[in-house]
Amino acid sequence: MSVAGLVIGEDGRLLAIRRADNGTWELPGGVLALDETPEAGVAREVLEETGIHVEVDQLTGVYNNTTQGIVALVFRCKPSGGTERTSSESTAVDRLTPEEVSERMAEVFRIRLLDALDGNGPHVRSHDGKSLIAAR
Repeated sequence: MSVAGLVIGEDGRLLAIRRADNGTWELPGGVLALDETPEAGVAREVLEETGIHVEVDQLTGVYNNTTQGIVALVFRCKPSGGTERTSSESTAVDRLTPEEVSERMAEVFRIRLLDALDGNGPHVRSHDGKSLIAAR
């Protein structure tokens, strides 16, 4: 299981990283350790990848990658300190507007941010790693 954090600043911009392994823009996040809660895992992952401490607010979506068998939980978070920095897992950290998210992120990652912003979650979606799979 993986977790990701949607960190919304006071200016409404969204914290995003450019991954070191494939160059894609995504939410900060990663795989849960066996002994940690999803909330603790998302706080740890955001800190590791961006240098930003967060308070985890609420679950906004559950995303099933049907080709890799990975379920990702996405949480809305509030920044609570720290200084933005890159890590071994990120080559860039940026605060994006919703419009910039639409320009930089692939559909399966972009929808996670848009779902979290709409306030109607938590959403449950499936994808094949590239495109969303329509609900039946």
